[in-house]
Amino acid sequence: MWWFAALHANLLLLHRRAGGGNAAQPLLDAGCGTGGLLARIAGAYPERTAVGLDAEPVACRRAAAKSARPVCAGSVNTLPFADGAFGAIFSADVLCHRDADEHAALGEFHRCLAEGGVLVLNLPAYGWLMSRHDEAVYNVRRYTRRGLVRLLEASGFRVIEASYWNVVLLPIMVLTRKLLPAGGAESDVRTYPAPVERLCRAATGFEHALLRRGLRFPFGGSVIAVAAKRSSGEGAHD
Repeated sequence: MWWFAALHANLLLLHRRAGGGNAAQPLLDAGCGTGGLLARIAGAYPERTAVGLDAEPVACRRAAAKSARPVCAGSVNTLPFADGAFGAIFSADVLCHRDADEHAALGEFHRCLAEGGVLVLNLPAYGWLMSRHDEAVYNVRRYTRRGLVRLLEASGFRVIEASYWNVVLLPIMVLTRKLLPAGGAESDVRTYPAPVERLCRAATGFEHALLRRGLRFPFGGSVIAVAAKRSSGEGAHD
């Protein structure tokens, strides 16, 4: 689906641009679901160990089969890993989930990152955009770029880069989710007709090209960020 293709490409872009974190340590997809992003990470970094974690055992089994990488069942609120175990942690649309404690999870991400490690996040944008889609996928919070930066800094991270994305399709999201809401909880993550799929891929592909060239979007349907683990001697605004 166009959404996942764009999301994964943007997360990998920010990770590479931040220097890839501590290359001597494994990579973690925290909240890996059925393994789409984990498979992309494994494909992008075949020489590095990549691990997945998800709270749902069924999703863990599917993710392991899809990615051919080890996946364990567990919560982002209490990661079952040693301190400094990972060179980079990816987390896509997890802190917003009803079962995630954003402060506890960020504390665990910080603990489990090695020195020089980076955290790469994607989250849904704007609390006012809460809708039937969020209800269907169990989202209980959405974020602004500024709010996410403050949250990361308060959790011991130094934000390297943060931007909105999914700009072109934001008016359609507002129209379908707020102005013409459907009855009942229904996720937007589903199969679309081929012409719609191609249009959405073109729009998000254009945005990805602009992000790759260093553009930061002032608004959008999602917010993406990469942050480094601050060392013990590094101040919040160093």
